[in-house]
Amino acid sequence: MSAESVRIRPAHPDDLESVAAIYAHYVHNSVATFDEVPPTAEDWRAKAYDLHARGLPFLVAEADWQVVGFAYAAPWRPKPAYRHTAEDTVYISPDHTAKGVGRSLLSTLLPLCADAGVRRVLAVIADGGDDNNSTRLHKSFGFTEAGRLTEVGFKHNRWIDTVLYELELKPRQAPPAE
Repeated sequence: MSAESVRIRPAHPDDLESVAAIYAHYVHNSVATFDEVPPTAEDWRAKAYDLHARGLPFLVAEADWQVVGFAYAAPWRPKPAYRHTAEDTVYISPDHTAKGVGRSLLSTLLPLCADAGVRRVLAVIADGGDDNNSTRLHKSFGFTEAGRLTEVGFKHNRWIDTVLYELELKPRQAPPAE
């Protein structure tokens, strides 16, 4: 599979079982998320509905008619003054990591965030003590480190830091009139 064979599209309700399965892998096997119980497909439906109502993107990556990854932007905080700041989330099926799927998702997600009025995108990345794919992916798009929260998560019998990354988005320009 190559990045060219991946199709990025808006998530549909039928995709959410696959989204739940991908995310459950990371809940059980990594510190990429601090969730300890995987959300159900119904939980994902509620999230997708909420994001859609807010005008924020929720995307899936599809290869060979299978969902192999997903990405979305969610409000950073509930207070109204944060309405132009979003947090991105990107997860890839374990069999499809390091194949360009995350890059395809994020390159589609960021312009959609700008179109939705997002000015700044934040990524909160768990620091498991190794250089991880998420850190490399976000840095490749120009995200810069904005801070570290030390030992804020405890999972798999160890304390974990999170590193905050940020990217300022510029509004996309309309094409010049002819």
